[in-house]
Amino acid sequence: MSGTDRTLFARPLTKEAFAPFGDVIETDGAAHFAINGGTTTRFHDLAHVDVATEGGRPLISIFRGQAFAFPVEIRMMERHPLGTQAFVPLQPVPFLVVVAPDRDGRPGEPQAFLAAPGQGVNYACNVWHHPLVSLSRTSDFVVVDRGGEQPNLEEQTYPAPYSVLAER
Repeated sequence: MSGTDRTLFARPLTKEAFAPFGDVIETDGAAHFAINGGTTTRFHDLAHVDVATEGGRPLISIFRGQAFAFPVEIRMMERHPLGTQAFVPLQPVPFLVVVAPDRDGRPGEPQAFLAAPGQGVNYACNVWHHPLVSLSRTSDFVVVDRGGEQPNLEEQTYPAPYSVLAER
């Protein structure tokens, strides 16, 4: 994307490309070991969950995301200053991940990633991201984030929308 072009192309989600924004949750390449008498493989410590700031506590929820189709319009972003937020799909379906660097308290130019079936994400504290964008069908996601007394959500709207297309 360049100049006034507000079209993004979603690229494959990889640990390396997503590292500035958080963790990719997947079994590929993950540390693992046998447990339960060898009947189960544990893929260990897949994301850095950080929810304890100012007395926060972990929440586990299920979000049901309605299906979107490309092109996907990006008008707003959100972030959670007091805790991480993880999304793990319960069905083997792709979903769109849109993140942006912080630019003086506002989201900068977004980047789009296509999470493959079997991948989840954990947004680091204070990372601008678009709300859940399920692709192909309505899908359920386990979400691990922060509960507590203090507000943990900031939202910002872009002056003009971005359009996200599947990878070139």
